[in-house]
Amino acid sequence: MDRAQKKESVAFLKDVFSSAATVVVVRNNGLSVADMTNLRNEMREAGASLKVAKNRLARLALEGSELESIGEFLVGPTALGYSDDPVAPAKILVKFAKNNDALEVLGGAMGETALDVSGVKALADLPSLDELRGKIVGLLQAPAGMLASVTQAPAGQLARVFGAYGSQG
Repeated sequence: MDRAQKKESVAFLKDVFSSAATVVVVRNNGLSVADMTNLRNEMREAGASLKVAKNRLARLALEGSELESIGEFLVGPTALGYSDDPVAPAKILVKFAKNNDALEVLGGAMGETALDVSGVKALADLPSLDELRGKIVGLLQAPAGMLASVTQAPAGQLARVFGAYGSQG
């Protein structure tokens, strides 16, 4: 890697660190190419990304950012999972690490908050942004459905009373 490529890599990582809602650091202890490809595909489907970067360049990009606390995890063969969705990278990386011993979750950061392994696992247990939106829509629709049934009930009762009088007379 020449100097221009290193500068470009550091600039890219600075952009990632400034725009990502969450960054999770994992250690690659011998993942096969097929496993790494599967992991990248899962991350992409969830709207997240996985980047293998040189630790020194990543530390340079972290200097002065609010995610500077993750610099301590950048030792050995590491990869960075990041996304605008705060839950997506943690959810996928923790799930993948449970099924594959060659991937180890080290920690991460969400905004200025540093996360250790248990913090990343707790974040992975939270519902995703889409799940939360679905729950909110369901909660908003329930009162509207109840309102419609309550307002229709008196009209239905009147129709039954008029029908009963009509059949009698």
